[in-house]
Amino acid sequence: MSSEYIKKPVYQKISIDIANRILAGDFSAGDKLHGRSSLSSYYNVSPETIRRAIILLNDMDIVEVIKGSGIIIKSVDNCVKFIDKFKDIDSINSSRKEILELIDQKKILEEKIEGKIDELIDYSNRFINTNPFMPYEFKIYKGLNIIGKTVSESKFWQNTGATVVGIRRKGDLILSPGPNAAFQEGDTFLIIAEEDVYGKIKKFIYEDNNIAKLKNKS
Repeated sequence: MSSEYIKKPVYQKISIDIANRILAGDFSAGDKLHGRSSLSSYYNVSPETIRRAIILLNDMDIVEVIKGSGIIIKSVDNCVKFIDKFKDIDSINSSRKEILELIDQKKILEEKIEGKIDELIDYSNRFINTNPFMPYEFKIYKGLNIIGKTVSESKFWQNTGATVVGIRRKGDLILSPGPNAAFQEGDTFLIIAEEDVYGKIKKFIYEDNNIAKLKNKS
């Protein structure tokens, strides 16, 4: 991700540095700050950049620009508020940057998981007699008692020994949905389990609703 999300403008950095210098005791209330030309030379920036930094300090009541007298230090206490304000902004920008990075990582991870599921299905189709774990797809039909329950609430793993690895829902593929994913009408649940528990999964999902319904749908 680009560092621009947390990069401060130069004039803002200068204003923060001046505030820190005031807090450090380099200047006291009532002291005259160096002129703009001196500050421009000190920070190696243009006079316009210094002008913007001083406006920011003036807006925060840290300094006061008095015609004929120059830039006067007005308040030391306001420096603390000013610095804290930009710490909060830094925190927000940093969190935003981290969220964007995590979203990118999530997309990459989902693509890897989807690729592995496809790889597993392909592998299983080619080595169906030797693969100990099989991928299955179960459609959730209207009227099933399991509808509305989450994977956790239904004790799916405890009852079947199988693991839900994905859900096909309204054209989307939800990978690694987790224990709080709910069974919804029209879903197709992607499940990985040992071959000998297929009947147990089928019984758990469909039995209470008449298995004939499954046969009619398939």
